[in-house]
Amino acid sequence: MTTPMPSFDWSDRTVLVTGAEGFIGSTLVDLLLARGARVRAFVHYKPYAEKGNLAHLLGDPRVEFLAGDVRDPGRVSDAVAGCDTVFHLAALIGIPYSYDSPGAYVQTNVVGTENVAEACRRHAVRRLVHTSTSEVYGTARAVPISESHPLQPQSPYSASKIGADMAVLSHWHAFELPVAVVRPFNTYGPRQSARAVIPTILAQLHSGAREIKLGSLTPTRDFTYVTDTARGFLAVAESERALGHVVNLGVGREISIGELADALIAASGREARVVVDPARLRPSGSEVERLVSDNSRAREWASWIPEVSLKQGLAHTSAWVEANLPLFAPSRYQI
Repeated sequence: MTTPMPSFDWSDRTVLVTGAEGFIGSTLVDLLLARGARVRAFVHYKPYAEKGNLAHLLGDPRVEFLAGDVRDPGRVSDAVAGCDTVFHLAALIGIPYSYDSPGAYVQTNVVGTENVAEACRRHAVRRLVHTSTSEVYGTARAVPISESHPLQPQSPYSASKIGADMAVLSHWHAFELPVAVVRPFNTYGPRQSARAVIPTILAQLHSGAREIKLGSLTPTRDFTYVTDTARGFLAVAESERALGHVVNLGVGREISIGELADALIAASGREARVVVDPARLRPSGSEVERLVSDNSRAREWASWIPEVSLKQGLAHTSAWVEANLPLFAPSRYQI
């Protein structure tokens, strides 16, 4: 049975979000502001000063923008100083590119995370919430997947995230750093790039494609709407029971990529058929065939319950992609 959590007040707390301009990060920033927090948004430095998903917050006095790179320990320390809570989302993502440049993933995801953990320890933050990924589990050996499931590095990306998870948890065991690890399952929704399968399909549909090009259609995934994932981050940050542990954030239901494509065609109101594009297939032995979460810890320890159904979420996402179609390049494979 889920135990109600005491009310937690985010008002006037200074909260650092690394990777704040990203898909999940920007949604989390919006939620933190709605809860009354002051947000320090650590964004990857770009010489053209693009703020992307945070452009709507430029000039907002509640948000402090700080450009940098998590691979730079000094800049990370500056970002953490004076913060009550740190949400670490900055990472090099995308599985296909990790085959080409695995060392870059180690530097950003492992070394960068170590820098964040060291800074949090130095500045005595109240809580560090580190972002993992369901990809660390690999193909399910048993379902639903609980946090005790073996970790299987089936891509350089997942290996780097396993290393990052172990790095922050070592700081809990060795130094009593107050850290919790959240492990989202296939978050989707507005602001996601065409690197991911749902916006890839929707961008093709809303561009008038009659053939939807995908990789393997048989793998199953557990899709979680982005606002539910963001609420999960806050819930875990508020949970004392989660300290030193990993907490899955997934709905607990799986759907195959082929079935998902059919649902997206229906949500978009378009007509199309699905074809397999060899360029989108992962290397043999690397494809994760099945992911579905056991979210018992999130429910019991953090009182987190996903609220947005897949049908509702796909409809919202379809409308957003259609309204923002110039952001996508449907004819080009996104890595």
